[in-house]
Amino acid sequence: MSERKGPVLIEMESPSGEGPDRAPPVPELLPGTPEGRAMQAVAVLGARRSSRLGRFFWGSAAALTGFVASVAAWRFVDGLMASYPLLGWVAMTLLGLFVLAALLVALREWAAYARLARLDRVHQAALDAIGSGDLKAANRVTDRIAALYSGRDDVAWGRERLAERRGDVFDADALLALAEAELMAPLDQAARREVEAAARQVATVTAIVPLALADVAAALIANLRMVRRIAEIYGGRAGAFGSWRLLRTVLMHLVATGAVAVGDDLIQSVAGGGLLSKLSRRFGEGVINGALTARVGVAAIEVCRPLPFNALAKPKVTNLVSRALAGLFGTGPAAGNS
Repeated sequence: MSERKGPVLIEMESPSGEGPDRAPPVPELLPGTPEGRAMQAVAVLGARRSSRLGRFFWGSAAALTGFVASVAAWRFVDGLMASYPLLGWVAMTLLGLFVLAALLVALREWAAYARLARLDRVHQAALDAIGSGDLKAANRVTDRIAALYSGRDDVAWGRERLAERRGDVFDADALLALAEAELMAPLDQAARREVEAAARQVATVTAIVPLALADVAAALIANLRMVRRIAEIYGGRAGAFGSWRLLRTVLMHLVATGAVAVGDDLIQSVAGGGLLSKLSRRFGEGVINGALTARVGVAAIEVCRPLPFNALAKPKVTNLVSRALAGLFGTGPAAGNS
């Protein structure tokens, strides 16, 4: 028997009789639907990667500017010393104070980077201990976390509870879960409040201020302050440059995962955004910008938290925004505690 050549058509019976031609269309955003453009602009601005040529240009420009300013200041002081010695000594003193202040600022920024790096190391050590199930490694991580918060009054009760109960735990996962439950719970609550405050502020400014650049600036400042406060809550206490770098890291992660893209699910589920967008586009934009700010806050919590979420539930954007905007735009009561 000769073989048949050509394609073979296999018919598959569908109980419902539905096929691709009858599938519902993919929902798309309508032209008038709020998109959270302020936070979209902040995400693009913060997550933008600079090229090597750009870094080289700005680095050389900063070095040249600093060199010219130093030479000009020295010539100014030297001229005063030759003409008016008393004024020259005054200028020399002021210049010395400025250099000392600059060194102190640089030292503070270095210490901020060191604190953030310490949180990263503890977080990675916790992940390794969970993955390996090593009880000794889990004990070392627990000791490092207890030392990290040794001078904090807000976790004093949790430290005492951990010290009392850790001797009865003989499993790595259980020990880290105990440390998370006792030490991270009050810090998570404080971080949630910071996220809610930032989301409320961004939503309010977007809804009230009609200027386009004003809401972008307000969103950028609010997110930068929120990330800095979250880092301080978990023991990072980032400086000015450290806060900006941390915000960039969070935004780059969100952009890479597509978490700053707005879809119908977010608009309909977060704080009544769909209804508000029908009543007022500015109010709808405020809700969406607040929701995206909450997403940045949740990502910042995950980045700054020394322990990964295991025993405790990770905060949900919908619950955070619902509590932040409850009563502000007539969005209804707050939802849940997660």
